[in-house]
Amino acid sequence: MKSIITIFCICFCLSTVNSQDRYFTKSGAINFFSKAPLEDITADNNQVLSIIDASNSKMAISILMKSFLFDKALMQEHFNENYVESDKYPKATFKGEILDFNTLSEDLKEFKVKGVINIHGVSKDIVVIATMNKVNNTITAVGNFIINLEDFDVEIPAVVAKNIAKNIKVTFNFKHTPFKK
Repeated sequence: MKSIITIFCICFCLSTVNSQDRYFTKSGAINFFSKAPLEDITADNNQVLSIIDASNSKMAISILMKSFLFDKALMQEHFNENYVESDKYPKATFKGEILDFNTLSEDLKEFKVKGVINIHGVSKDIVVIATMNKVNNTITAVGNFIINLEDFDVEIPAVVAKNIAKNIKVTFNFKHTPFKK
């Protein structure tokens, strides 16, 4: 079922843009980091789907929540079952626009990426700063931002409140290459 949803998402994203202007990765990297009084928690996901349509500056990202890997299996289980409820909300998504994208060059430059992020079934407007460039037909986008778990209705039980931060640092690194059919 998850594979069908992922394939549907990819087809949907790809069908909305012209192929010669599409830049795509299905191996984008996202990390999140929680710094709390009792422990630090980090998780990585290197299977993130991202697409940029250079013709209209649009960007879309799809993240399978169960693809986050933790150092401890129990943390991963709690993350999926208790906090983000991955069976009920299997993906986090972003859809938006890269402002001033027409100034993209080989030189690294900061761009504002404005859009809507959906996590745990809750959508929020967001503006993220991404450092981007285009070298040898590869568009790279890196950056980080903070999300507040309460904004996305992720409840942290009082018994583990000192183990999990309310604000989570999210770091991303995408290398988009031209999409080929």
